[in-house]
Amino acid sequence: MKKIILILSVVCSFTLNAQSKIAHVDSQRLLDSLPSYNKAEKELQKFQEDGLNDLAALEKQLNEAYAKFDAVKGDLTPTMLKIEQEKVMALDQRYQQTQNMLKQQLQALQGDYMQPILNRLQTAIETVAVRRKIDYVLDVTNLLYSKTGVDITGEVKIELSKLDAEAMKKQ
Repeated sequence: MKKIILILSVVCSFTLNAQSKIAHVDSQRLLDSLPSYNKAEKELQKFQEDGLNDLAALEKQLNEAYAKFDAVKGDLTPTMLKIEQEKVMALDQRYQQTQNMLKQQLQALQGDYMQPILNRLQTAIETVAVRRKIDYVLDVTNLLYSKTGVDITGEVKIELSKLDAEAMKKQ
């Protein structure tokens, strides 16, 4: 009797799991369609370009300092040689610090811009999933193969557009 109950419970659990609804979305396509995402991407790109221009100017100064040092190092006293080496090393250190600072600032800015957008995407997916009684939503960018499942990208896009429009009004 215990074996029969065990077998029935296993069969029932497989049956219940087989009835789970699975859907998928194309999150990159959804993000690309958002005005706020495109605006954030442009602002991040501008920040990065400005930072690269600053680094290029510093690199030019550093290269000039190296060239000047190489040209005069044979004519310098040991004390002056040490002073000039320290100047070049300080400039090199400033270049590296600026590079690291720009990387950190870019990452922080990217988080500031993208996190609210990703939160809206998550909210839109959850809203559609609850409405359609879907148990699992997979992203097609990470999906290797799918024979079944419902594409809810269109519905999520509508919901996400509403959420994005509200967020843009608040800014």
